[in-house]
Amino acid sequence: MTKEHKENQDVVRTGSSGGKKAVVLVSGGLDSATTLAIAAHRGYECFALSFDYGQRHAAELQAANAVVAANRVVYHRVVAIDLSQLGGSALTDQAIAVPTSGAGDPGIPITYVPARNTVFLSFALAWAEVLGAKDIFIGVNAVDYSGYPDCRPEYIAAFETMANLATKAGVEGDGLAIHAPLITLTKAEIIRQGSRLGVDYSLTVSCYQADPDGRACGICDSCHIRREGFFAAEIADPTRYLT
Repeated sequence: MTKEHKENQDVVRTGSSGGKKAVVLVSGGLDSATTLAIAAHRGYECFALSFDYGQRHAAELQAANAVVAANRVVYHRVVAIDLSQLGGSALTDQAIAVPTSGAGDPGIPITYVPARNTVFLSFALAWAEVLGAKDIFIGVNAVDYSGYPDCRPEYIAAFETMANLATKAGVEGDGLAIHAPLITLTKAEIIRQGSRLGVDYSLTVSCYQADPDGRACGICDSCHIRREGFFAAEIADPTRYLT
């Protein structure tokens, strides 16, 4: 974890009103920025959770910090969990090249990080219990995405069931809910909704191999999906592409 990330992980924002709390997973990407805006728009006090998980570049976390700073967030925590020790993904293993053939190839791509959303949601669940929050927001999408198994509606439903079986809050309280407000939307629909909510997409980084300044490669799966989403939404793409 860089010094900047360490300094920013425990920043408390002012303006907490004692209302309903939600833990929101914020990666620094387009989808999570939109999800954060949706949670805030619904009146939640947002507690942002990001991960320094051994990903290929620091630009993602820098973007997460920028997205959080631009939104009504009570608290932002960055948790360090080094999934690169396990490998198995182009996003965590420098020896595995990021594919550039474009979206739509069959099968689960090598950019899938084994069990990543399960790990992230488990941390979010633990923090929600500590905070007394009954809601967790995650920006997964099952339409314009890369075919990851942990982005499907049945996965989110199964995790919510598990969460309510495995926690004190679930057994003794009113239950916990996992919200995936983007899960059935196209990328264009996500961008339009975020734009209506004032999301500044120039702050976000979606590229699998962005450079240290956050400039996108323009040729990876995620760049293809993002570029096509802005085109279909008929909204100017603020992404800084290298190609």
